[in-house]
Amino acid sequence: MQGKQAMVVLGLMAALGAAPALAHQGQVEHRKVVFKEYGEQLDFGRMGKSVEAGRTIELEMNDTYRFAPARLTVRAGETVRLVFRNTGAQQHEWVLGTPQDIARHADLMRRFPNMEHDEPQYVHVPPGEQRELVWKFNRPGRFEFACLLPGHFEAGMNGFVEVR
Repeated sequence: MQGKQAMVVLGLMAALGAAPALAHQGQVEHRKVVFKEYGEQLDFGRMGKSVEAGRTIELEMNDTYRFAPARLTVRAGETVRLVFRNTGAQQHEWVLGTPQDIARHADLMRRFPNMEHDEPQYVHVPPGEQRELVWKFNRPGRFEFACLLPGHFEAGMNGFVEVR
């Protein structure tokens, strides 16, 4: 009986370990973010609390495949409320990461365009709508953001955040 129980436990552990891959239709493995009070610490910051946001930055997304503004400057340690307004007729997204993260994810999106996302630094904005994200930029550096929907990044829908 113990052998069967061990096999069941191992089977459950394997299935749980595959959960992030299943979220992407079993096509790719992608890390699952575990949210904590302030969010998981990433190379480019972490989720912030609304009450800690010192300022608001509005970004427009549109069907000319551009962000306005495409360049942001924030202070290291600053928590910012980002408001994304999609003025176009197409869905757009905002993905924040290191240049390596963005390149890697853009490649995955080209291969698997219907991937689902649930990371805290991704914002999906339907046409004519707006969404908000509060982010704590607690690591200095130059980080990129992009819309990685098929064809959008390739058309130039990207920018960067300079954290000083």
